[in-house]
Amino acid sequence: MNVLFEQYRTTVLAVAVVVLLAVGAGIGWSLNGWRLSGQVAEAKAETANERSAHQTDLTAISNAAAQQVREALAKQQEAQQAVAALDRKHTEEMQNAKYENDRLRGDVADGRRRLQLKASCSADSRNLPNATGAASLDDGAGPRLDGAAERDYWRLRNGIATALNQIAALQSYIKTACLAR
Repeated sequence: MNVLFEQYRTTVLAVAVVVLLAVGAGIGWSLNGWRLSGQVAEAKAETANERSAHQTDLTAISNAAAQQVREALAKQQEAQQAVAALDRKHTEEMQNAKYENDRLRGDVADGRRRLQLKASCSADSRNLPNATGAASLDDGAGPRLDGAAERDYWRLRNGIATALNQIAALQSYIKTACLAR
């Protein structure tokens, strides 16, 4: 048996070395796999953390942008409401001024009020004969505008009232809507 063993000893040793090398390589491979699996798991965890942080950042940015949009819309609505309130106020003032002018015009037309102008009328300018006799006071009738002049006067008053109200409205608009920004 020694002879047989001696004869195959080299082969058995070679096979044993190959088996040991294979087992060692397998163990090394497994250990390296575990190490690499740990690194891969670590990288995956790091990537997941980065994704989570990135998503948190994106959510914060999105929320901030949404808040800014809400604030801008609120400011815009506030400005629109302020402009609408100014418009209502000045439209009402303009309507009141027109109403007052129409009321005054009606009072003058009905004789409840008089529209007086400073004027001087000479007897010569009206082709009246020279007065003879004692001096006397006139009959109290003052000069009066003719129909076209009176209409022009009232149009002018309405135009002035409208212009003043429009100017006041524009000034308020500029102060409230334009300069407030």
